[in-house]
Amino acid sequence: MRNIILTLSAMALLAGCTSKEEKALMEAYETKKSYHQQLQKTEKTQLYDGNNTKALLTATYLNEQNVDKEYKPDEVFIVGIYIEEMEEDSFDQEEYSLTLNGSAPKSIQELAAGDPLLKHISFVSEWNYFYLITFPHTSSKSFKLVFESELYGKGELHFAKVAKYVLTKEAF
Repeated sequence: MRNIILTLSAMALLAGCTSKEEKALMEAYETKKSYHQQLQKTEKTQLYDGNNTKALLTATYLNEQNVDKEYKPDEVFIVGIYIEEMEEDSFDQEEYSLTLNGSAPKSIQELAAGDPLLKHISFVSEWNYFYLITFPHTSSKSFKLVFESELYGKGELHFAKVAKYVLTKEAF
């Protein structure tokens, strides 16, 4: 009998501590839920000259999953770019290109440093320039954003309209 009471007391004590920690974790997650959701849709690539990073590109896919098969929205990204020798704040120069499955962007809009769209985006720094880039709709569930530089080569970012593990059937 004494063992049962001791076991039940220990379980109650552990359950009480666990629920407080779990509640604190859930509250912290809820306050930054949008940030974490965007982080799951963010990819990064770097272009090098030897061992030195010359260009850094981060991209966050903004489109949400949609159940309506007839609705075909454009593919929208927030792209942050740092290029070491960049003198202007425009990355749509001839020596750089950005394509989505081989298609050029429909529009490129520069975002100001305090833009509300950047509030929940990871990898925001004072050295990056940020753009809202729109590409034509693609019907494939996964696609590749390719950043090319005449000087430093190319980097590929892989995105999916569904969770990546759904496409690959393996956990990351």
